[in-house]
Amino acid sequence: MTASVHTAPSPLLARHGAVEGEGPDAGVAAHYGDPVREQRLLEEGLGVVDLSHRGVVTVSGPDRLSWLHSMTTQELTGLAPRTSRESLVLSPKGHVEHALHVVDDGTTTWLGVEPGTAPALVAWLESMRFMLRVEVADVSAEWAVLGEPMGSESADGEPLAWVDPWPGLVGDTVAYGPVEGHPATGRAWRELLVPRDGLEAAVGDRPLAGTWAAEALRVAAWRPRLGLETDHRTIPHEVDWLRTAVHLHKGCYRGQETIARVHNLGRPPRRLVFLHLDGSGHVLPAVGSPVLLGEREVGRLTSVARHHEDGPVALAVVKRSVPEDAEFLVDGIAAAQTVVVTG
Repeated sequence: MTASVHTAPSPLLARHGAVEGEGPDAGVAAHYGDPVREQRLLEEGLGVVDLSHRGVVTVSGPDRLSWLHSMTTQELTGLAPRTSRESLVLSPKGHVEHALHVVDDGTTTWLGVEPGTAPALVAWLESMRFMLRVEVADVSAEWAVLGEPMGSESADGEPLAWVDPWPGLVGDTVAYGPVEGHPATGRAWRELLVPRDGLEAAVGDRPLAGTWAAEALRVAAWRPRLGLETDHRTIPHEVDWLRTAVHLHKGCYRGQETIARVHNLGRPPRRLVFLHLDGSGHVLPAVGSPVLLGEREVGRLTSVARHHEDGPVALAVVKRSVPEDAEFLVDGIAAAQTVVVTG
């Protein structure tokens, strides 16, 4: 993935200490001089992350929710205003093509997507309009995204057993739980849509955290990211998206046959694992590095970060047949796995 052709580098890169990110996070700050402190600020609910490199797509018209419901993996009919969902667009064979952060404001459905993916999503949606009353637009040039943590309580003060920390939240939280023992428990996250020309004003004097800090918390929460944990063969079962982005009892949609078949058989070809890396060295393994079991390659490293409490951590996708107690080597670094996807 590359930064969206519709968005220029963030004006927040002019802030003191800002160091621009690379790869899919180019165009926004990787950190502002102290990524460890920035992680702590996020966990304390004080910091905000510049995610203005993400794409933003709108779908308007009276048929918008039923139309999106019919084509994606999530239950979207009757979605209440300011309530969000995480959803996926699959290929006919069930491979993940797009990851959507969905929220409806009562008249328009907003889709937050990975950097650089909005044009392809809009082109596909336009090809599927037929005679329905919907309008699709890429508004990435006009709207920007900010990410911020929330408390472990809902808007009405009731505690949430588990709130998915990465589902694209605008003004509300989405409870998927309880999911006992999941590290995302209590780590609510939301994404705020703000006019791009008002991005600096929206941040104000709040402490800024970079994508390194946000990515460290994402990895620690076992949450997949399109283009990192996924490739052209990925199905949702492999990367733990069944829990948050797939409704298993809704009607037909593209790719549903694969969802049902693999869910019923319980045998995805690969599985996501969380890795604790040996922290005695000072170098992190590179994303994409082979994951070795002995001398045999059994997967690849998909995300890596330094967590302020857990040290070097990573996500990897490995073959389903690998024993769940196996220990790996990645770039010569020992790695102990925690199983994320079972079966």
